[in-house]
Amino acid sequence: MQLLDCTLRDGAYIVDAKFGTSAIKGIIDKLQKANIEVIECGWLKNSEHKIGTTFFHVPEDISMYVNQKSEKSVFVAMIDWDRYDLNYLPQNNHSILDAIRVVFPRGKAKEGIEVGRQILAKGYKVYFQAANTLAYTDDELVELAQYVNAIDAEALSIVDTFGAMYEEDLDRIIEILDENLDSRIKLGFHSHNNQQLSFALTQYFVNRLQYSERDVVVDASLCGMGRGAGNTTTELAASFLNRKYNCNYEMNQILDAIDLYMGNFQEKFSWGYSTPYFISGMYCCHVNNIAYLQKNHRTNAKDMNEIIKSLNPDDRIKYDYDLLEEKYLENQNRMVDDSDSVEMLSSDLQGRNILLIAPGKSTLTEISKVKDYIKAKNPVVIEVNAINPEYDADYLFLISNSRYDYSKSVYPAQYNKMKKILLSNIAADNDENNFIVNFNKVVKRGWDYFDNAVISCLRLMKVLQVKNVAIAGFDEFNDRYNESYADSSLPTVNPKGDWNKLNAEILDMYKDFKNNVGNSMNIEFVTDSIFDV
Repeated sequence: MQLLDCTLRDGAYIVDAKFGTSAIKGIIDKLQKANIEVIECGWLKNSEHKIGTTFFHVPEDISMYVNQKSEKSVFVAMIDWDRYDLNYLPQNNHSILDAIRVVFPRGKAKEGIEVGRQILAKGYKVYFQAANTLAYTDDELVELAQYVNAIDAEALSIVDTFGAMYEEDLDRIIEILDENLDSRIKLGFHSHNNQQLSFALTQYFVNRLQYSERDVVVDASLCGMGRGAGNTTTELAASFLNRKYNCNYEMNQILDAIDLYMGNFQEKFSWGYSTPYFISGMYCCHVNNIAYLQKNHRTNAKDMNEIIKSLNPDDRIKYDYDLLEEKYLENQNRMVDDSDSVEMLSSDLQGRNILLIAPGKSTLTEISKVKDYIKAKNPVVIEVNAINPEYDADYLFLISNSRYDYSKSVYPAQYNKMKKILLSNIAADNDENNFIVNFNKVVKRGWDYFDNAVISCLRLMKVLQVKNVAIAGFDEFNDRYNESYADSSLPTVNPKGDWNKLNAEILDMYKDFKNNVGNSMNIEFVTDSIFDV
């Protein structure tokens, strides 16, 4: 049984390889002292090494991060089969790097093995990573084993690239590879935690092969640090192997590594199981697609599920952002004939004072101001993307499925009493009180947070030729998303703590809107707001 720690390689996706010199040195040192057999130091890249990163250009770049190399530890670095020029790789002088891991996709096994052959000729051991092994047919697995057998490889690892495997999937692959792979070649397993099965599958892998003649090697990382949903954690894997297989990993050294070096990364970055990455695992979908939808559209889980489901299986394993954007827009647009809705809303709202009650907490802290305004002006009250039970509203304007579902289930009495203005991206029930408006009619792209509810509602008021609009509860976002809301339980999409950017974009969108409407719309703020400019 061998444990391979891939913190500095897989974790590089999280921190752009910028671990810092002290962390790289410290993690390598602690892993050696913990008796971890194989330490993956990072990647080999064509570009020159930048100090403090785990993107190395040549093996000697690693030397500055190693105080003293233990004879017990094997140092490896990974390359993509077609992204590293082997002309940069010197003949192995056996001073620092023992082996190179070559990762290749399905369909490129033969080419990947040939890269490994060239590496062997330079004196390095070779470990192979068969990405997305789940997609291999039985015949392809047999062929893979034959390719690997043909050269003096150290190991071949099964890779659950999308965290999509169940036990029976892993069992099928183990059965074929164990039978067809030369017994001198180690069989490995690299898991991802998209379905919270990473550690369970690692245990299954080890248990399944405990009576095999071959050695096995399992991948793990400190705190599970790795792209997307992350990996099996080194601390759990080491403890399991100690208790069940009498291995000799020094747990205090592993815990020291976590205490000394991982807290900083955990505070600044996120990885591990989440609902979006579960969706990735469910559909064998590349995590870059999930990241794109989160970053560019803050897509909620249900819409993300529909978008990924609409991709064909071959497209899911790639990351074609143009195609993904097309699918996102198809999901959002749901084009409808909204002419009747627009006509009826125009008839009801034109010539009236309109009060937009946004979800901000100032609708509670400054409630007397809002009530006084309603009493004095007798406006049409439109609640924006949230129901506030303190007010009797005439309309509810909603822009997202999550807020639609929340409003119906949490405030059914208020919801049923009001007329609803729903954007066409919402999968709504048929209801005579629903006015459906095309999504694209009330959004303007060019910002990350282009679909802000208040701005979208203002754009609708422009379409309806409303002249006088007052706004309450249009508050800035502070520290934690829900702390800014009158209803702290509102479903939200967290912009990863970048509150300043969120507020700046909303302000910029509001200024842009005001410039466009000019004097055709009078906008008044009833409660205090940083957006009142």
